Amino acid sequence: MRLQNQVALVTGSTQGIGRGIAVRLAEEGADIVINGRENDEQARESLEQVRALGRRVCFIAADVGDVEQCHRLVRESIAQMGQLDILVNNAGVQRHAAFLDAQADDYDQVLNVNLRGPFFLAQAFARHLREQGRGGRIINNSSVHEELPHPNFTAYCASKGGLKMLMRNIAIELAPLGITVNNVAPGAVETPINRELMNQPEKLASLLQNIPAGRLGRPHDVAGVVAFLASPDAEYITGTTLVVDGGLLWNYSEQ
Repeated sequence: MRLQNQVALVTGSTQGIGRGIAVRLAEEGADIVINGRENDEQARESLEQVRALGRRVCFIAADVGDVEQCHRLVRESIAQMGQLDILVNNAGVQRHAAFLDAQADDYDQVLNVNLRGPFFLAQAFARHLREQGRGGRIINNSSVHEELPHPNFTAYCASKGGLKMLMRNIAIELAPLGITVNNVAPGAVETPINRELMNQPEKLASLLQNIPAGRLGRPHDVAGVVAFLASPDAEYITGTTLVVDGGLLWNYSEQ
């Protein structure tokens, strides 16, 4: 197991891609901190799936759009698990709105969770590693929309474009500390955030025509790439985005 004796904090890991990442890292031998807004049934299901693999696991509730809660999340993770070696900034939200109709509250929520949170979580995590004199891994769950425009989701695309440059900048600053920083950019994945799409057969069929692989991604497709980036095999990879989209970006067009 490539991640034996490692501890990973995965934000937004009570469902979807985040849960898939947490479980895959546990399969690789890591102990896991599950994070979500509240300790609900979904959180308990994530805990049970990791615990069933024989790994240590805890849940810490925190809204990653709030800087103080980001700091507390890192502190409590270290206090409960003894250390942190891997940070996966997975939590994310999106809001559908035409640019001319978008509201400040929606913009703030999207940018706070998708960009502000990863910034200050990475900062707190890297400070911990510097104090310990150890390297580590920061992996952000971005999106193909760090490159690809998506009408009616401008705030979301802006947050993911910002996440790309955040990753590239801090990868340079943190490399001397032995900390790698990378993004994983999923395309269309079967998760709760895409439930509306999956319930619209005509719209889904149109999207699938743009995906050479002929299917939506699944959480395990993304989780496997995160596990690779967290492993010793990727110790010389930093400052880059690995796209996991079934070929979606090759020639995408809105239908």
